[in-house]
Amino acid sequence: MKIISLCSCFIFTTFCFAQEFPKAKKTPVLVSKHGISFADDYPWMEDMRSTEMADWIAAQNTFTDAHFAEIGNTYASLKTIKKYDAGRSYKLADRKGAYFFYMFRKQNDKSSSLYVAKSLDEKPLEIINPNLIYDDKVVSITKYFPSKTSKLLSFKIAVDGSDRQEIRFYDFKQKKQLDDVLQNVKFSNVSWNGEEGIFYKKNSNRQQFAKDSTFQLMYHKIGTLQEQDKLVFDDSKTEGNILSFFTASNKLFIIEDNKEETLKNYYVADLDEKMVLDKFIENDATGLEFLSFRDNRVYFSSKDYDWGEIRSFDLKDRKNEKVIIPQIYTHLLVRSYLLGDYIVCKYKTIGKNYLLVYDYSGKWIRKIEAPQGTDLDFSFFDAKTKELFYTQFSYVMPNQNFKINIETGEDLPFFNDRYKAKANVFPFGYFETKTITYKSRDNVDVPITIVYKKGLPLDGNNPTILKAYGGFGKINAYNYDTGLLYFLENGGVFAYAEIRGNGDKGKQWHLDGTRLKKNNTFNDFIDAAEFLIAQKYTSPNKLAITGGSQGGLLVGVAMTQRPELFKVAVPEVGVFDMSRFSDYTVGRFHNDEYGDPENEDEYQAMMAYSPYQNIKEDVNYPVTLILTSENDDRVPPVHSYKFAARLQNRAAQKNPVYIKIARKSGHSGNNTSYDSWLQSESEFYGFILYHLNQ
Repeated sequence: MKIISLCSCFIFTTFCFAQEFPKAKKTPVLVSKHGISFADDYPWMEDMRSTEMADWIAAQNTFTDAHFAEIGNTYASLKTIKKYDAGRSYKLADRKGAYFFYMFRKQNDKSSSLYVAKSLDEKPLEIINPNLIYDDKVVSITKYFPSKTSKLLSFKIAVDGSDRQEIRFYDFKQKKQLDDVLQNVKFSNVSWNGEEGIFYKKNSNRQQFAKDSTFQLMYHKIGTLQEQDKLVFDDSKTEGNILSFFTASNKLFIIEDNKEETLKNYYVADLDEKMVLDKFIENDATGLEFLSFRDNRVYFSSKDYDWGEIRSFDLKDRKNEKVIIPQIYTHLLVRSYLLGDYIVCKYKTIGKNYLLVYDYSGKWIRKIEAPQGTDLDFSFFDAKTKELFYTQFSYVMPNQNFKINIETGEDLPFFNDRYKAKANVFPFGYFETKTITYKSRDNVDVPITIVYKKGLPLDGNNPTILKAYGGFGKINAYNYDTGLLYFLENGGVFAYAEIRGNGDKGKQWHLDGTRLKKNNTFNDFIDAAEFLIAQKYTSPNKLAITGGSQGGLLVGVAMTQRPELFKVAVPEVGVFDMSRFSDYTVGRFHNDEYGDPENEDEYQAMMAYSPYQNIKEDVNYPVTLILTSENDDRVPPVHSYKFAARLQNRAAQKNPVYIKIARKSGHSGNNTSYDSWLQSESEFYGFILYHLNQ
C-alpha cells in the first residue's frame, strides 16, 4: 500500500516543562484497504532523514533528557548500577577452532576489541580494535568465524548500529588484517570453504529502510575484490528467503523458504570448481530443522514433535530415517550441540533447566542440572580431557562457571587467574525467584517467572515491571541485569510472562500466537497483569510494562486496549503501525507471524489491534517512554515517531509521553560502549521507579 507523500513544511516546536510536548505537524491522508479506512496524520514522518524530522528528533531528545536529569535528582541509579556491575563475574571465553575468543573494552566510551588466546590460562592478545577501522563512527564487532584450520578469521562489524554490515579478515600467522572488505552484508553468517574463501549473503537495498532485498548468496575468494565474487544462489525472482547455509564434510548446504513462508527447499553442492546445487528435499512442509551433517547423515528435528527431538537420515536415501533422541513430553528441547562424540541437549520445563549428554546412538550418558530459579548454558567440550564446561546464571546471579567430566561425573566450579572467585553483589537466597503458572481467559496455563526481595510484603503496593515478548517462537532465557538489581533492591517486583507466540511450551505454543490467533499473545499479557494485581504483587497504580521489538508491539497493544491497567509503559523499538509493517526492511519475512496484509481477514485482524490506529482521542494513556534508534533498519523508527506524535498531540493526554531516539544506534539500542549502556540502564530503571512512586 502506498501512502502519498506530501510537500514538507516548517515544524513548529515548543519546549517547556509543563508537559508541553514538542509539536508535530499534521498532514492527514486517508488510507483505505480491504474496507477499512483511517486518517494517518503523520505520513510525512516516513521520510526519516528529512530536515523536518531531524528538528523534531532533536526537540524530543532535549525534552526527554531534561526529564531524565530531573529524575536523577531523586534516583541516583547510575553510580549504584556501576558499583553492582563492578562485582560481575563473566562466562567463559568463546572457543572456536584453535582459539579462545574474548571481547574486552579498553575504554568505557568505546566499543569492545577482539582478543584471542590458545588456552584459558594464557593471556589474551588483542587482534582487532574496531574503533581504529572507522574513527568517526560507532563501530562494533558483531560476530567472528575462524577458518577450518584457524589460519584465518572473518569478522563482521556494524557501523552506527545498522544491520547492513561489513565482513573483514585477519591472518593469524601474519598477525594483521587483510585488505579484503565485503560490504552490504545483512542477516548473514559466514561459512568457510577450507582456507580459500567464504560464503555470505549480500543485500541489494539502495535505501536503508526499504523493503529487504537480501536475496543472494555469494562466494568470496580470499585476496580478490568483492566485485569478483561469485553468485552461488539467487532468490531475487521468487522473493524467497535464504534461511541458512553452512559447509560440512566438503559440502555446501542451503535452506530456502518460499515467499509465502509455507514450503522449504534444501540444496547441497560439492565444494569444487563447479559447485552444482542439487535439491535433495523439495517443497517440504514438515518444518524440518536442519541441525548438522556428519558421516553422510542429516541430523534434524521437525514440527511433528512439539517438544523437540533429534532424528537423522541418509543424504542419499531420505527414507532411511532413525530416531536418535525422542522428545520428552512437557520438557522443551531448547538447543542441541552436536559434538565429535557426544550430543548435548539443553532442556527447559516449568522453573527448571538442565543439560543431557547422549552419544550418537541416543544412549543417555550424563545429566547436568541448574538449581531452581537459575539457568545454564553449554560453553564447550574438551575432547582430550573429556571435560564439558558450562555456565550457571539467573536474573540476580552473574555467571558461575563449572566443568564436569563426562566419564566420571566429577562436577566442579572452574576458576583460574582470569576467572577468579567473586562474591555475588547479594547473597544467594536474598531474592525470591519462582516460576508458576496463571490461567488465561480461555483457561490455558501460562508460565510466569516472578523475582523480588525475600520477605517483601505482597500487599499490592510494590512497584512492578511486567515484561514479555510473545513472538517468533522465542524461548525465554534468564538475563543477569545489574539495573534490575537496583530496581529490586528499591522494593520492586519483576515478572516475565512466557505467553503464547513464544516457544516456551513447544512449537504449537508459538503457532497459537500467530496470524489470526495473534490476539492470544496480547490477551495472555493482559491476563498476566491482572493475575499480578489479583495476587497482590502490585496494583494498576504501581504497574509498568515493557518489551522490545515484538515486545514493543505487545506493550503498544496492551496500553491502548487496557490503559487503566497500567501506570507506566516503556515500549522499545516496537512495531506500532501494522498497516505498514511489511513495507519496511524485514517486514516481508513476518507474514507468517502477523498475517499477510493482502489477505482481507488477516489484514482486518491486524488493524483491530494495531496500536497506532487504535489510539483514541478521548483517552488519557499511561505515562509512556518510547525508546527507538535512528538507524534501526530492522524495525524502522518511523513506527515510534508516529506512535509518539499521535499520543502526544491529543487534548485528553494528561500523562506525559516521552520518546528517546538513540543516535548512531540500531535495533539493539545505545549499548555499544559501556558508558552508553550504563546511561541507558540508569535512565530506564530511574524512569520507571520515579513514575511508579509518584
